[in-house]
This record gives sequence, structure tokens and C-alpha cells, in this order.
Amino acid sequence: MSKLFVISAPSGAGKTTLIESLLEHSSKRNLRLGISCTTRSKRKNETNGESYFFKTKEEFQEMSEKEELLESAEVFGNFYGTPRKWVEEQLNKDIDIILELDWQGEKQIKENYPDAVSIFILPPSLEDLRERLNKRNQDSEDDIKKRLAQAKIEIINGCSFDKIIINDDFEAAVKDLIFIIDLDKEILKERQELVKNSLNQLLDQ
Repeated sequence: MSKLFVISAPSGAGKTTLIESLLEHSSKRNLRLGISCTTRSKRKNETNGESYFFKTKEEFQEMSEKEELLESAEVFGNFYGTPRKWVEEQLNKDIDIILELDWQGEKQIKENYPDAVSIFILPPSLEDLRERLNKRNQDSEDDIKKRLAQAKIEIINGCSFDKIIINDDFEAAVKDLIFIIDLDKEILKERQELVKNSLNQLLDQ
């Protein structure tokens, strides 16, 4: 039976890279990343129906009013949402879907699909997260401070996810995802303890 997975993490925790590696190494041939609708402009290297489903604001609003979106959010003036029909078509074809969303999107998905498996990815520490954000060289110091403050909120909300893993070691984190998604198993005991200890430290910071 096909499954819907939601993966979330604070900005800079390595979520996208982990998902890319998971999709590359997964033993499931029917596992794929979800495609969102968006009202932002299409970039040169993007294809409609592959990168995103590009919609006008009017089309997006109509989808929202007709409850054709499983979740939606506004980001920097653009709207993003997960199309219900596309997800249901994939699940009906016995294709497992991964949705890469924030904690608010996860809550909306859970309202529509209570059986969806949500996975939250922890950074080892806020200092480690700061270093990763600095290395990306994409944000100002003020932006990094805002992202770290937001990360604390995300971690607090991430505590309610079905599964929590930590991206302290990239290969180990990918294996954790494979345990959960491919094998439908709990992560190893030592990894569970590491998550528990790191979570306590992160919430105390």
C-alpha cells in the first residue's frame, strides 16, 4: 500500500540534500518527490509539471476555494501548495510520495491524511546550524539571526512529528531515512538516544 511522507527541517539542516540522496539510494522504485503548485514565475531551467505546476494567482485561489490543495502557504508574496488530485493519483498508482514542507504544512497534511508519516530533521546544535548557514553565503548576519530564531520555533513544533532524526553525520542520516521509509522500521537505538539528547540540548538553548 502506498504511503505519503512529509519531511521537514529548519533552514540549513540539510533537508533537500538528504532527500536527494534518499531518492538516489532508496530500494523503492516507486518513491518520488511531490510536485507543488506555485504562483511564482517560471525560471529558465524549470519545466511545468516537473519542477512545479505554475499557476496564476487567480488559478491558485480557485484551487484553494475548491479545496483542491492539501496544504498551502504564502512565501515572500508567492503562493505554494500541494495539489490534492496529483497526490491522490500517485498514491492510487502505488507510488509513495515525499512532500518537502515546513511544520505548518505538515499540520495541514495531517488534517487531510492522518496516516501520513511525518519526519523532522534536527541539526546537531544551533551553533552547527549557524555554521552551515554561514557556509552557504546566501544570507546576511541579520537574516541568519532570524533563521536561527525561526529554527527554534520549528524544532519546538517538530517534536510532535511521527519520527525525528538528526543530521549530525550525513551518511548515518540517510540510513535513518532508509530505515523509516524503505524498511518501515525504527532507527537504531543509539541513533534514537542521540536524537533525544540533542533535542534536549536544542530546546534548552
